[in-house]
Amino acid sequence: MATRPIHPRRRVARLLSGRFGPDARFGARLVTTVAATTLVSVPFAVALVLVESRWAPLQRLDEGAAERLHRTALDHPAWVRVLDFLTHVVWDPVTMRLLVAALVVWLLLRGAVRLALWAAVTATAGGLLGLLVKNVVERTRPHLPDPVSQAPGFSFPSGHAMTATTSCAVLLLALLPLVPHAWRPLPWALAVVSVLGVGYTRVALGVHWVSDVVGGWLLGLAVVTATTLAFEAWRAEVGRGRTTPAQGLEPEIVAERPEPPAGAADGRKDSVDSPRIPHEGPGQCDKNRG
Repeated sequence: MATRPIHPRRRVARLLSGRFGPDARFGARLVTTVAATTLVSVPFAVALVLVESRWAPLQRLDEGAAERLHRTALDHPAWVRVLDFLTHVVWDPVTMRLLVAALVVWLLLRGAVRLALWAAVTATAGGLLGLLVKNVVERTRPHLPDPVSQAPGFSFPSGHAMTATTSCAVLLLALLPLVPHAWRPLPWALAVVSVLGVGYTRVALGVHWVSDVVGGWLLGLAVVTATTLAFEAWRAEVGRGRTTPAQGLEPEIVAERPEPPAGAADGRKDSVDSPRIPHEGPGQCDKNRG
């Protein structure tokens, strides 16, 4: 009888499982996936190439949107004050980071240490990576007659847009399991409105091009995706099932003890990708669960 071939992913998992514990593998995957974000982020890489090459259609889009929104801003000073309040208070990067910091503290107090680490690493990596790309690209901000707002530094990608993307994703994926199913569309709507709203305020106030905002969204999404995949890999290592964005990143957060102790398997569910070791007889301990 022909033997069933072992999937490469399972072969790698077996190799790693013999040398490192689940927490060590989780940390390694977290660091490597964040470091590789810019390499695997194809949409952002395309946007970066188009910006750097000054692709004519993209420049026309940026300039046309900036001119139209600037005329609207000059004609409606009260609307400018609203936009200024939203972008510098409600959706300011400092506000977003304070919310994530409060979340991290709450998760640590609740015992969800790895989820807190995921939230902190995602927010920190997003901020540092955005700053690095800004200083590498060195794109100048829009220069408009009678500007209604000013902003320091370079333009691409938008730090406000990127911070809103990473922060809203962290808050949403971490806290969604605590929201009743009937109410879950509400936080999703708030997150989408916040991310899109931040982008609109930055362009409408004349401090960013449209492509800056799109670049911030794409880079932020790439960071969240990379760290989330690393967290899912840790869940698989400790025997927990995969989750979907509709469930949140760690549905067990509702429990009194949401995470197993360091270096221990969860014991609730076998990993989807790891092979099961059958019982050898009555009373025999399940070797997968220690």
